[in-house]
Amino acid sequence: MISESMRNSVRATGLGALMKGAGLLTRFIPIPQPTLLVGPGSSARLGQAIAGFGHRKILIVTDSIISKLGLLDGLTNALTAGGAQFVVFDEITPDAPIPLVQKGIDFYKDQGCDAIVAFGGGSSMDASKAIAVAANNPKPLNQLAGYLKGLRAPVKIYAVPTTAGTGSEVTVAAVVSDPVNHKKLVIVDPRMVPKMAALDPSLMTGLPPHITAATGIDALTHAVEAFVGNWTTPYSDGMALSAVGLIFENLRTAFTDGKNLEAREKMSLASTYAGFAFTRANVGYVHAIAHQFGGLYHTPHGLANAIMLPLVLKYSHPAIIDRLALLAVAAKIGTEYEDNETLAQKFLDAVDQLNRDLGIPTFLAALKESDIPALAKAACWEAHTGYPVPRYMSQEVCEDLIRKVLPPKVAAPAKKSKKAAN
Repeated sequence: MISESMRNSVRATGLGALMKGAGLLTRFIPIPQPTLLVGPGSSARLGQAIAGFGHRKILIVTDSIISKLGLLDGLTNALTAGGAQFVVFDEITPDAPIPLVQKGIDFYKDQGCDAIVAFGGGSSMDASKAIAVAANNPKPLNQLAGYLKGLRAPVKIYAVPTTAGTGSEVTVAAVVSDPVNHKKLVIVDPRMVPKMAALDPSLMTGLPPHITAATGIDALTHAVEAFVGNWTTPYSDGMALSAVGLIFENLRTAFTDGKNLEAREKMSLASTYAGFAFTRANVGYVHAIAHQFGGLYHTPHGLANAIMLPLVLKYSHPAIIDRLALLAVAAKIGTEYEDNETLAQKFLDAVDQLNRDLGIPTFLAALKESDIPALAKAACWEAHTGYPVPRYMSQEVCEDLIRKVLPPKVAAPAKKSKKAAN
């Protein structure tokens, strides 16, 4: 009789071979890279460039807070000075739900636009990409989810990220939420990569520390999962290691001194490098689980990644000791003269310490025990059908991992005795 552990081992071997084969194929898919403008004021320089491209009308996709804070001014003033026509859609909310994205699609068409500037965090980036695909491919958004579901090329996109975390300004994917089914839908198309992007640290100096923290660990997660998975290339490895080095060197400074332009700029570069890395090498279980938290509880993606990263790394540790050792050296928390086991443990400890220093919680407040089996099932399906994870886990193992982030139980107040009450 075949044991359950043996069944899992056989299944993991088959899945691993399948994913490695898919990884070989992905190496031959061309992925465009945007022209990057970097430094304070680069969003205005991007506006100057776009104004010269002769677009009929440009749709700027952002959220109301960015619009009210005046962060668009550098870009829009440059567009106006260059004689470019533009309109602003500033209704984006976290998770970019399908009905809101559809509203953006309708606005794009009604205004007669022919290009998009994504301006904001991950939700604005994702919404922009979804609008760009759907505008030229009139299908319901849920039918565009998956790989290359749009026959026609998306609308041309330009990007101005205002957080240093998602790396969406250089990636091939867009994640939108389906509020009816409580799921995240992923649209993947290399043609969605923006043509140009501005990494303007002056737009990030007002970010609250908790957002700086979560988005920074989001970037770290992208770099680390790209580096330890089975689709790595010399290019993705170089980008991932550079990102990890920059994050460990600058994230604490950006968190404690938000006005520090140098730290903000280096974190912007780290996020972009991590984006380059995972666009080629993909991600893993951290993202698979985080997407389920986002779909069901609307947990911010960066925070969900930050909570799960230490736990997934510890589970994967036996299969990735050599890779963790290289990450430790890149993070400057060890030297190449130390043995790999020591370096690997140093990196795991350093991730734990970084989370503590940034105030990342060790539990997910919204998580319910009754939801865990469904969350684990969906996470495993996502990981096993799309991600080159280095060590496979069964649903039961995934459930146990998620269970570790259940919120601590609050003890009920002791009942007073009648005698004490009197």
